Amino acid sequence: MATIYTPPKVWQMNNENGGQWASINRPDSGARYQQALPVGEHPLQLYSMGTPNGQKITIMLEELLALGVAEAEYDAHLINIGDGEQFSSGFVEVNPNSKIPALVDNTHNDPINVFESGAILLYLAEKFGHFLPNDLQQRTQVMNWLFWLQGSAPYLGGGFGHFYAYAPEKFEYPINRFTMEVKRQLDVLDKQLAKNTYIAGDEYSIADIALWPWYGNLVLGKTYDAAEFLDVNNYRHVQRWAKIISERKAVQRGRIVNRTWGEEDERLDNRHSAADIDRVLRKR
Repeated sequence: MATIYTPPKVWQMNNENGGQWASINRPDSGARYQQALPVGEHPLQLYSMGTPNGQKITIMLEELLALGVAEAEYDAHLINIGDGEQFSSGFVEVNPNSKIPALVDNTHNDPINVFESGAILLYLAEKFGHFLPNDLQQRTQVMNWLFWLQGSAPYLGGGFGHFYAYAPEKFEYPINRFTMEVKRQLDVLDKQLAKNTYIAGDEYSIADIALWPWYGNLVLGKTYDAAEFLDVNNYRHVQRWAKIISERKAVQRGRIVNRTWGEEDERLDNRHSAADIDRVLRKR
């Protein structure tokens, strides 16, 4: 018989019941130690880790560079969230929410800090004029799906991913609850992609760049080891979309940046030039 949990009158943090992330999760915000962020030679400074949210930005930057946008050159500094590096005073100054990724654009007299992955994608698309249509109808569709992703991915990551892969125990109710929601989301995407080459139409956009690291990696079996559990082969249009995007050179380059796990040819702690990525990919 399952133990019934009765919420206390006033909640208090229990340090002994937080799973893999217990050492860094706390109910307060702000810096926990003093340390400045490293700064490279390029105007764009990215502070991140190669999680799905981090991959969005490095893929976007690599896509811009592939188009010949030299001004999109960047330094990508690893912020190891498992070690709590997102709580340094330098990082909190850029992003008071202490979440990766965070970007500093030094091309202005007063540097611009940008945080939240969707906001960074939109900022870069508008700054460089790529992957966001000018036509109002098409632009609106891209924005619809970008915001859909920003609202939906927490159910996949913090919901399904946490309880299925990271929680200290596997509990039936939350796994069932978030599995149902993730499968509903996959069904939404599959029906949309049955009518479109890319998520917002016939053009590759920041909507695809936002979605692929989460749902593309998921259906390709690269996230949470849950492809069979979720029966992802049932979503054939998402599968088709995920595969064609995975074949893009910029996606292959961007997905390894600030990545600290996986095979040797899939991880690169810090990126300061194209040669850093080339050196890793040559190992394949």
